[in-house]
Amino acid sequence: MTIEQLFSAAQLLATTHRAQGNRLAIVTNGGGPGIMATDRAIDLGVAITQLTETSIQQLNAALPPHWSHGNPIDILGDATPARYRSAVEICLHDTHIDGVLIILTPQAMTKPLQAAKAVIEASTGTNKPVLACWMGEPQVKAARKLFAKHKIPFFPNPDVAVEAFTYLVSYHRNQRLLMQVPEPLMRSSGSDINGAHMIIDGALAERRTTLNSLEARALLTAFGITVMPAISARSGNEALVAAESLGFPIAMKINSPDISHKSDVNGVQLNIANAHAVRGTYNELTATVQALCPNAKIEGVTIERMHHHPHGRELLVGVIRDPVFGPIISFGAGGTMVELLLDHAVAIPLLNDFIITDLINQTRISKLLGQFRNFPAVSIPAIRNVMRRLSEMVCELPRICELDINPLIADENDAVVLDVRVVVDAQAPMLKPYGHMAIHPYPAHLQRQWQLADGTDIIIRPIRPEDAEIEQTFVHNLSLQSKYFRFMQSLYELTPQMLIRFTQIDYDRELALIAVISAKHRETEIGVARYVTNPDIESCEFALVIADQWQQKGIGSRLLTCLIEAAKAKGFKTMEGEVLANNTAMLRLTKNLGFTSHISQDDPAIIAISKAL
Repeated sequence: MTIEQLFSAAQLLATTHRAQGNRLAIVTNGGGPGIMATDRAIDLGVAITQLTETSIQQLNAALPPHWSHGNPIDILGDATPARYRSAVEICLHDTHIDGVLIILTPQAMTKPLQAAKAVIEASTGTNKPVLACWMGEPQVKAARKLFAKHKIPFFPNPDVAVEAFTYLVSYHRNQRLLMQVPEPLMRSSGSDINGAHMIIDGALAERRTTLNSLEARALLTAFGITVMPAISARSGNEALVAAESLGFPIAMKINSPDISHKSDVNGVQLNIANAHAVRGTYNELTATVQALCPNAKIEGVTIERMHHHPHGRELLVGVIRDPVFGPIISFGAGGTMVELLLDHAVAIPLLNDFIITDLINQTRISKLLGQFRNFPAVSIPAIRNVMRRLSEMVCELPRICELDINPLIADENDAVVLDVRVVVDAQAPMLKPYGHMAIHPYPAHLQRQWQLADGTDIIIRPIRPEDAEIEQTFVHNLSLQSKYFRFMQSLYELTPQMLIRFTQIDYDRELALIAVISAKHRETEIGVARYVTNPDIESCEFALVIADQWQQKGIGSRLLTCLIEAAKAKGFKTMEGEVLANNTAMLRLTKNLGFTSHISQDDPAIIAISKAL
């Protein structure tokens, strides 16, 4: 990032406005700068959105007849401040627009300062970002000072302004990605996890780490991924029988545990149309590969029926195990030129539809997945289904260290696997479920329902990132004493950093259980208990707080009991905490639950408590 880009980003993020999408409207009094901004937007993937019919009619009424009648909105060189104000107001009310860039080029009839005032008045009260580009120096200096005073970001040229808008778009996207909680691992109906484990165990029992073609296909089929059927053949006659069973035309691929990329050794023959060619092709294929790879073990060939896909796009979906982050899923362009195209994006499982869509959109191949010329759009739901099931697979099968689906043929109807390669290792499975993953699934199994004596229904569940609002409200409404007992300092409400820290948690290393009640489809938080793993990995430190009006109802005891059970199941040996000496209610509650206590050596006003799990 350059110094100019750094200051542009700082200027934008210092404002309160955030882009909710990448659809930009450009208002300009000069055609050239408007085109420059449009060209730069296209380069950066910013959408120059079409105006709604209502906006077009309003602009027709507010602007001269010769305005551009589209986006960018050229309000002509003699534009008055009133024209700027009308155009900006209309754009900010357009539901197809996420942000507005206003450009001014000083001309004979231009009034830069008055136009800036009009833009500031038009943008008052909006949540959409407004960016100003007042070009020039002496004539626009006063206008820029006015923009700075009213916290309207301004830029010296259209290119920089459009690039700055992308920072807001990226910020919004990244914030939404951060809010994607690892969902409960919902096992797909029909997934045969035990069968998949048996396939891997069978290969490892034969001291093989690379599954053969049929084993790899069976592994995908066990998780409901559509795979082209194949039959193994060890002779020309077996190949002929397999071809007749599947039906012509067929594809013939070399079957060898020592060869990963069959095309590199001429190990693939396509469109074999009749029985006469099968045996000859078998002999030729095996002889050619054996000559090129004399040390490779040739186990014959696999016979597949040719997949007819006139509208299909070749994609790649893969998995690799990173030593730090665990399994990583990639998506991108497939085919034989993967290494040359270098078009892929990666994500850490578990994947949900939002993450999958973002993963697809990061690649260049995504532009070919929509409708163009005589090609219909591919079935994005079918691609998502493959990605979700692959995500489930790598979560459930920790021994997978490499997996390449290439190509995955996606068309308007389905997404079908034509070839797959799987590498496993003999490492013993983790003792803890999902211990091989960097991000653990949302622990839905910890959710509990409970009812107070007065009939109030309470749900106790792990916290999620989208609970930030109810968590903030909960802490805000605590009494000063409850806040002090919990945080041991004066605190009015959680800072944004604290809120992120409390709601976007790693379920493997910490846990927060919240008690909520529901009314009119809206949840209210009434208590929270959380633990964090200590550096010794064998103990955890806990905290508990209950809303003032809900105290003395048994909620604290129930929440802490659930937290203790979860910590015990996680394998912790001890749960520890610190309580202010005058917090008698908490000391009484923890004593009833079996905690022992002693005065802290560091501060006599603090009681250290602990419980062996």
